Amino acid sequence: MVHTLGIRHHGPGSARNVKAFLEATKPDIVLVEGPPEADAILQWSNHTELKPPVAILIYQSDNLQHSVFYPFAEFSPEWQAIQYAYEHHIPVRFMDMPVAHVFALRQEETVHEHQENPVGWLAEAAGYTNTDKWWEQMFEHRTGNEQVFEAVSEAMHTVREMAPPDKDPNEPLREAWMRKIIRQAQKEMYTEIAVICGAWHVPALTTMPSQKEDNDLLKGLPKVKTECTWIPWTYDRLSFYSGYGAGIHSPGWYEHIWQFPHDDGTQWMAKVARLFREKQMDTSVAHIIEAVRLAQSLAALRERHRPGLEELNEATLSVLCNGESVLMKLIHDELIVSNKIGGVPFDIPKPPLQADIERLQKKLRLPTTADWKDYVLDLRKENDLERSIFLHRLQLLDLNWAEKVDVSGKGTFKEQWRLQWDPAFIIDIIDKGVWGNTVETAAAAYVKHMATSASSLQVLCTLLENALPAELPQAAAVLIQQVSNLSAATGDVIQLMEVIPPLVSISRYGNVRKTDAELVTDIAVGMITRICISLPGACTGIADEAAQTLLQLFLQMNNTVNILQQPDITSQWQQTLHKIAASNSTSPILAGYSTRLLADYKLFSSEQLVQAFYSAMSAAILPNIAAAWLEGFLKGSGTLLLIDADLWRVVNDWVHQLDENNFIQVLPLLRRTFAGFSTPERRKLGEKVKHGDSKTPTSQPENIIADERAAKGLPVIMQLLGYKNTDV
Repeated sequence: MVHTLGIRHHGPGSARNVKAFLEATKPDIVLVEGPPEADAILQWSNHTELKPPVAILIYQSDNLQHSVFYPFAEFSPEWQAIQYAYEHHIPVRFMDMPVAHVFALRQEETVHEHQENPVGWLAEAAGYTNTDKWWEQMFEHRTGNEQVFEAVSEAMHTVREMAPPDKDPNEPLREAWMRKIIRQAQKEMYTEIAVICGAWHVPALTTMPSQKEDNDLLKGLPKVKTECTWIPWTYDRLSFYSGYGAGIHSPGWYEHIWQFPHDDGTQWMAKVARLFREKQMDTSVAHIIEAVRLAQSLAALRERHRPGLEELNEATLSVLCNGESVLMKLIHDELIVSNKIGGVPFDIPKPPLQADIERLQKKLRLPTTADWKDYVLDLRKENDLERSIFLHRLQLLDLNWAEKVDVSGKGTFKEQWRLQWDPAFIIDIIDKGVWGNTVETAAAAYVKHMATSASSLQVLCTLLENALPAELPQAAAVLIQQVSNLSAATGDVIQLMEVIPPLVSISRYGNVRKTDAELVTDIAVGMITRICISLPGACTGIADEAAQTLLQLFLQMNNTVNILQQPDITSQWQQTLHKIAASNSTSPILAGYSTRLLADYKLFSSEQLVQAFYSAMSAAILPNIAAAWLEGFLKGSGTLLLIDADLWRVVNDWVHQLDENNFIQVLPLLRRTFAGFSTPERRKLGEKVKHGDSKTPTSQPENIIADERAAKGLPVIMQLLGYKNTDV
């Protein structure tokens, strides 16, 4: 006899009903909706280290874009059926159409239109606007479920008779394959066959067409090669539509229903209170009692036999959260969804690269978690250094389990990483497995491939910057050679200036990671020499937007020269700045900034600096050109105008001599210039403008000490110094 049990995927009530039915009926074979390719790995389902939530991953070997997950939670009916079969030593098989055919058909089919869910008609007839809530109240939350599967079957027969033909071309094929598996079990002389499938399929499996019709339908199906394995899953990803097109939005709540089927709200509210107390939020027993009573009252008003998640959330919001919805976000993330992640045995069959990653995760004590976890690494410690190397190699492989974040301090021995595992990373790991069987070999091969295919210096330098901390010497050597070749062939000074900072920063890893960065430094020095030769010409006859871009590169270039601290390079750079500042053809903003950098190097005396100001801001110079020069000179700091009265006077006089039209013309430039100053600088400059710079004899500057007042303090000072005679 065939017993067809219509269930809701991941429904705790359905799981409980399936378990009870199997224990009462004692079938001799169990057929479960799922991919037949995974029959070979079902033996792992009763392994003590395979802990749900887990998923079966099936992927097309030669096209990893085609992959699908079949997840299972402890409260999934399919999982309970599989567990029952292994506990009672009876066969269990998957009965859906093989994914090998599904993938092949997916390549041929056209997109079909979305079809309305006919089950929603039943929910609407019962007064529900949400099909899932109706199903939960009718089937998942009920405790008295006698003849529930007969009721499900009758309901599905009715809606399928009324529903229009399914527009999904795969659906008839799937159901034909399910019938094929059932017939096969009957031919093998199994007498009590339990079939666990989505409720929608029940009519198609109980009222069967002829075997010939199904065989004709399935004849000549295309096929591709697939592989499968078990992987850990997370509750968060249970909300995703998966291999059988089902997802739930509250797995943490469903687990609670599975564990406490008779809870009247008390145990759930106790979890909420425990969560709030862990987050240092006071929650009294009286609050819990009132919240439970309110939830029960809401359920009674809605003619429900006990509170559901909707009633409990409303009671929590009113009583425990005082109407603050932001606290409900915490409950949603921690309890309703939960960050639970499953586990699989270490020795389960898996691709070599995945096995190596898991081995290193275990060795370096970097567990996979569904929520964020931060690690601050001290690269002077051996284990932290190995962790850093491992994480850098994963980043080079575009396996973004770890994200590097900025860390406070100027030392290069510290790194901070934020880790969060996503089960979908397995697909990326399998994809990168073609480059090598270990993280080190795969990362090195992948970087070499990227190096030979890169046509941009910036891409190469970024790769090199990431490859050195990953300690891939052979890949780094290839990158260095490529950088050298490409830099020698390019005449674009802008491109060279863009890649100099990352190249020089690479040398900072030399001491910390014991990496030889001399070759990189030599390349950078050669590139700087070429930049110094070509830069003066690149600063002439350019538009304002291009000048602004160069201005930022000037700042980076100057910082880079200071980091290198090589006298020859510093001298070359200063000579280049002199040429740029002195040329009448140079963009004024770049000429001004070059003058400022020379002043910072103390290569201008005070008189020379004032003379440069007079020349750049005289009445003979167009106001917009003078304003641009001033913007460049004052880039990022207005301190010079505060401490140098002569420079201030030049700028002040220049502004005073502008007529109204010219002043309006240069005002946006001046505003942009002063916007780059710090708030105290802007305030002090404003005060200086307001009070003027008067030096009348009657005024007493604050920084000049009056002789008479100073003399009165001398006896005290002498006494403090230990001189008995304090006469002066």
